[in-house]
Amino acid sequence: MSATTTVEAQRLDELCVNTIRTLSMDAVQKADSGHPGTPMALAPLAYVLYTRVMRHNPADPDWLNRDRFVLSAGHASMLLYASLYLTGYPLTLEDIKNFRQVGSPTAGHPERKYSPGIEATTGPLGQGISMSVGLALAERMLAVRFNRPGQEVIDHYTFTIASDGDMQEGIASEASSLAGHLGLGRLIAYYDDNRIQLASPTSETMSENVGERYDAYGWHVINLGEDLSLERIEQATREAMDEYDRPSLIIVRSHIGYGSPHKQDTSDAHGSPLGEEEVRLTKQAYGWDPDAHFYVPEEALAHFRRACDRGRELQQEWEERYAIYEREHPELADALRIIDRGAIAPGWDADLPRFEPGEKMATRKASGQTIQWAAKAIPHLIGGSADLATSNVTDIDDGGTVERGRYEGRNIRFGVREHGMAAIVNGLGLHGFRAFGGTFLTFSDYQRGAVRISALMKLPVIWVYTHDSIGLGEDGPTHQPIEHLAALRAMPRLNVVRPADANETALAWRFALRSEEAPTALALSRQGLPVLDPDTVPDDAIERGAYVLSDSEGKQPELILIGTGSEVSLCVEAAEPLRADGAAVRVVSMPCMETFMATDADYRDRVLPPGVSARLAVEAACPLGWDRFIGARGAFLGMETFGESGPAADVYEHFGITAERAVEIGRRLLGG
Repeated sequence: MSATTTVEAQRLDELCVNTIRTLSMDAVQKADSGHPGTPMALAPLAYVLYTRVMRHNPADPDWLNRDRFVLSAGHASMLLYASLYLTGYPLTLEDIKNFRQVGSPTAGHPERKYSPGIEATTGPLGQGISMSVGLALAERMLAVRFNRPGQEVIDHYTFTIASDGDMQEGIASEASSLAGHLGLGRLIAYYDDNRIQLASPTSETMSENVGERYDAYGWHVINLGEDLSLERIEQATREAMDEYDRPSLIIVRSHIGYGSPHKQDTSDAHGSPLGEEEVRLTKQAYGWDPDAHFYVPEEALAHFRRACDRGRELQQEWEERYAIYEREHPELADALRIIDRGAIAPGWDADLPRFEPGEKMATRKASGQTIQWAAKAIPHLIGGSADLATSNVTDIDDGGTVERGRYEGRNIRFGVREHGMAAIVNGLGLHGFRAFGGTFLTFSDYQRGAVRISALMKLPVIWVYTHDSIGLGEDGPTHQPIEHLAALRAMPRLNVVRPADANETALAWRFALRSEEAPTALALSRQGLPVLDPDTVPDDAIERGAYVLSDSEGKQPELILIGTGSEVSLCVEAAEPLRADGAAVRVVSMPCMETFMATDADYRDRVLPPGVSARLAVEAACPLGWDRFIGARGAFLGMETFGESGPAADVYEHFGITAERAVEIGRRLLGG
């Protein structure tokens, strides 16, 4: 390449980088809201990734073997939106102008499914880098399952950009620790060490050496210092891509608000528009027309759009290889396509397990047995627990354990990392696996941020929560959930299922696995529960959310007892003496409030007739949310305080959550 050509190429590169910067500044300024500084600082990195390094096809954003990019520093969303628009994804300049406006695909933080090319919903710091661990683990698990000698149809990378705030979040430490332990060599994270946070310099909040911390986790660490030349960024990235058995952290010492005469390297460039005058001055510093808004030089756009041709060629080359693979391994190819769609092969849910009345069975145990049934039908069902596999009963029999360099297993040992586990499960789900993660219900608080992200992303992952009430007994109030069911039920698009027995548990797993656009939380008992006659549990019990378990024969109900989980059997027991009094008593099992509220009003009225005001709900948890089912004249029997340590039966007795107490309240409601 001649000197003239080199100079021209450098000029074009700079023009493209500055186009990312100016679009980001203009979008934030027009919205009068947002974070301009980081997109300005990291524009060279985004340019290198999207035009030189990543294998992606803007014309087919869901190409199976594409490289994944996750912006963990989601507040820098304009960096992603500008890169997607410029390289030819189906995002328009008008969308950029409507940044942070209602209904726009360019939301304040990246939202999966809002726009093609956004792999994950990010913004809450730490979530993106942690989901990236799940994506990278999924890639390795797919590769070992589907690649054959000379036919590597799965061989892509996961890239993520993390901020100082990401590094400070505990979830990132949890997930990064496990990533190093498992040797996830196709995970490459860029740490944006810009030394500035929203409220202060990072010197006021952290002083550890992040690189040394990640080295201790078992990561490969490259420190670029302040060298953000495109060549050095690309060289470091390709070095990281050659690291086979360690994830890589590339440390970038950037300057937030790069080029701003008065706001570079200050918190003022972090979370607020630069201001019209500062935008003008910054554009002048870039050699830009200060009065040009949302200006995209034709030359720069044409250069960016070469990513379309490059992506088409990359995908075509892969598809030619895949066609040979498909001819030689048709069953494997079919199975891989099913996973890529996030689907399950037809007919998987035949022969649902049935449990006959007899000995009591904890719903966690029934769940464990149902997992074995599901695992045989769904080869890509994988999961694990936060060091509680024996308590949660989540191990897949003969499924093997995922270990460093051995990714064919189905059981993942997450360690005591509840929040990191949840984000990693989300990453596995984003890659098409049917993934679950287990812990005690009380520890759902530790992972709530990631559970919320799963609901936002409409991701059908499964949260297995055992030890769901004071019925866990001796571990006491620190482990006995009280407010957790209500807190989870308050989350939009999360289905919380608390099955009453083994048969409802099997139906709950089937429901969760059939779900396509919502996560499911299963709340399961430690203590044994009576097994209901399977003929009394309708096949659509979970889909309907509630059903009539028993009635006084031939009579319209005068009193309705409503229970969930372990308290349904208590309601069944309480109904008998009340019926002996001559009262017409209905027992309703309500395993899932969310689906019950989503059914038609006619069905809801048939289960809970509006004319019956004598209603008693029984649940060993706080009463929040029950008022809509019991009404102003109904009653609730449950918890108003934290629990106590002791045998389960004694704890229930201590708090008066007994059949005898339910009978007493029922008689009062009936006016007796």
